[in-house]
Amino acid sequence: MATTPLALSPQVDHPVYVIGAGPGGLAVAAALRGRGVRAVVLEKSDAVGASWRAHYDRLRLHTTRRLSALPGLKIPRSFGRWVARADVVRYLEKYAEKHELEIVTGVEVFRVERSGSDWVLHATGGRRLVGRAVVVATGYNHTPRLPEWPGLDAYASGGAGAGALLHARDYRNPEPYAGKDVLVVGIGNTGAEIAADLAEGGAERVRLAVRTVPHIVRRTTAGWPAQRNGILVRRLPTGLVDRLGALIARVGMPDLSEYGLPRPDTGLASRTREGAIPVQDVGLIDAVRAGKVEIVAAVEAFEDGDVILTDGTRIAPDVVIAATGYRRALEPLVGHLDVLDGRGRPVVHGARCPREAPGLYFTGFTNPISGMLRELAIDAEKIARRIAR
Repeated sequence: MATTPLALSPQVDHPVYVIGAGPGGLAVAAALRGRGVRAVVLEKSDAVGASWRAHYDRLRLHTTRRLSALPGLKIPRSFGRWVARADVVRYLEKYAEKHELEIVTGVEVFRVERSGSDWVLHATGGRRLVGRAVVVATGYNHTPRLPEWPGLDAYASGGAGAGALLHARDYRNPEPYAGKDVLVVGIGNTGAEIAADLAEGGAERVRLAVRTVPHIVRRTTAGWPAQRNGILVRRLPTGLVDRLGALIARVGMPDLSEYGLPRPDTGLASRTREGAIPVQDVGLIDAVRAGKVEIVAAVEAFEDGDVILTDGTRIAPDVVIAATGYRRALEPLVGHLDVLDGRGRPVVHGARCPREAPGLYFTGFTNPISGMLRELAIDAEKIARRIAR
């Protein structure tokens, strides 16, 4: 792997700069190299796959090995059908090495500006890099997000009686929480899996605070992965997918209403279009039915060391783990270019450039039910074809 810490100077040939050495950035760089286009990957950390290195130990891909490979390299069969976090990192390292990618580590890009037909990147150490095109691949899970709960600052600072508070990004495994009362906030895939991990790992009590009931799906049904359903229905009308999803849920999923998880009143596809993908069950359902994970109301505020829930309940857990998502944090980088929507997401992605910014591409800023890595691979080829043309 051709990584170079803090050793980059402007190039006369004006390469394509790829910002971020995660799966999306590596895939684009490999696809460009395969078309004879020089691509330089800029990574602010000291290695590829930085976000994957930071995820919790239990994590496995929710998509199958065969449908998660990046262009030009299969994921080894020895990694199993559901690839573990550590093996994803190993795969990304091998991917960069196989494709002989030009990766510069330890360089953070702070701002991107248009200069005639070129792009100027302002980076670590006062660098001013000029490229013919820029691909932004800084990641969907970039900056941890915490809601602006009343009393949060005082609670987080460890006021009298307050428990510990951390974002899910800082959770690794259940060992430090054995024998403790833990509140997990948020029932996306991360929150659901951490809650199940804690329940299996010896936490004395695990509560899961839920604001919006999610769609929960089986990872596989009779060997058929949920990801393939996502691929098959992705381009069908929303209403039809909502009805199909409701039918599959009634047939294949238990009714958890008595445990505080009624069936959602919004269809699966409708919810996905709003940005909320289904939760794949990797132990949550059994933990809830066994009483090992208790479903409670959403968090309303923090007060006098207690957590106040929206139903008025006051609880005092030893630890609060906020699985409350991430921000894309693109505003400092490209916010001045009028290429983001009101939620801070790129107005276009893949091989399309914003009208105001020709030569600027985004990849990895959607979370499709057909699989993130699969869509990154498809986008990489499209972006490379467009740039090479």
